[in-house]
Amino acid sequence: MHWTVRLEGGPRRVNHAAAVVDDYIYSFGGYCTGDDYMYSSTIDVHILNTNNLRWSLVQPKKDENNEPLKYPHVPFQRYGHTVVAYKDKIYLWGGRNDDTSCNILYAFDTKTLTWSTPKVKGVIPGSRDGHSACVINDCMYIFGGFEEDLDQFSCDVHCLNFDTMEWKFIYTKDQPPSFRDFHSAAGMNNRMYIFGGRGDKHSPYHSQEEIYCPEIVYLDLTTKRWCRPSTTGKVPVGRRSHSMFTYNNLIYVFGGYNGILDQHFNDLYSFDPKTNRWNLLKPKGKVPSARRRQVCLVKDKRMYLFGGTSPMCFSSNSLVDNNDTHVLDFEPTLKTLAILAVIDNRIDFSFLPKEVRFEIRTMITPNSITRPINQAG
Repeated sequence: MHWTVRLEGGPRRVNHAAAVVDDYIYSFGGYCTGDDYMYSSTIDVHILNTNNLRWSLVQPKKDENNEPLKYPHVPFQRYGHTVVAYKDKIYLWGGRNDDTSCNILYAFDTKTLTWSTPKVKGVIPGSRDGHSACVINDCMYIFGGFEEDLDQFSCDVHCLNFDTMEWKFIYTKDQPPSFRDFHSAAGMNNRMYIFGGRGDKHSPYHSQEEIYCPEIVYLDLTTKRWCRPSTTGKVPVGRRSHSMFTYNNLIYVFGGYNGILDQHFNDLYSFDPKTNRWNLLKPKGKVPSARRRQVCLVKDKRMYLFGGTSPMCFSSNSLVDNNDTHVLDFEPTLKTLAILAVIDNRIDFSFLPKEVRFEIRTMITPNSITRPINQAG
């Protein structure tokens, strides 16, 4: 396991959401500190080509008057939303702008790069942000978040069946995870695993007594029961705004933030659902800076990380919005390790075969679509 790539110049985004389809990663929305996010702003879509590590911006579609399409035909710019990939489409749900949150389901067609609003039925969840979503058995399951209308954290589970496009409220058994937002979810073995997030110590409402639960909990979708496995190993500190992803039958957790400790993380853990054991991992290479609200996605044998916000090196009270893209190779080949040696030792590679030169250039050439750096206190 090796961190192989670190490139600047990608989209400077925080609290965005992304999904992978074929060789491309599609990133939707998020915010950049200092900007205003209202209905007039249409969500932006950035695409990462995983073959050459180049980012591009999708140009907005226009109406019959040659004007850019606006909400509600396309999503307004937002943060705290989720997206999931199902077949050739990516489904966006939830999130908010600076004024309100949303519960309209949008579908992004990766073939035509166009938006649609699929007709849905059933019990549509209330609008929220900071929830989680994952696909299991042709269904999208969402959990938790902060509900706009109720002004409180949620611990509910809702399901959208992609075959019928019907929403259902899932009645679960046993004690659910506490009310929370900005947790993470992952689907595996017909289970929805939940880890982390921010909640309130005494109620589902915001107060000054935040809690950061270190438990991993799963919903067995066969029995609809919540389960709390007894875990061993090095358990991660409770956190929010982290990333959770799966590879080779393991669940991974990276980064995040604990408000009680006022600490950002750049640690990487694995969790084995078979043994219920946590492990703290130490990949080789240069580790990304500590951060929260980034995106981590797995494509084949690599994980792609981008964006998020980090404390500035000279002041823990100041934050910087990141524009970097990192690659974690789970199983680096001898060729990849040799290329890294060439890069690290600044060896002349002009005499190498064309395809090797191309691969080296993709790993060292920054992108160039970033706005000026913004800072947040």
